[in-house]
Amino acid sequence: METVKINVGGMTCGGCVKSVTTVLEQLEGVNKADVDLDSASAKVTFDPAKVQTAALLEAVEDAGFDASL
Repeated sequence: METVKINVGGMTCGGCVKSVTTVLEQLEGVNKADVDLDSASAKVTFDPAKVQTAALLEAVEDAGFDASL
């Protein structure tokens, strides 16, 4: 397992946090996503053999938020 911190822009409420958490945890290979509104970030634990960081960023962006490492 590997852990990465993703900076998430555009979150304004708890619903945003839930949306980002859901899209990340639905990806195969993601074990856990801890999304924090105050720090505008997501700490994601995942299996790099199953999912790449680019896919994590793409999932967040597809949900309507900005994402960067």
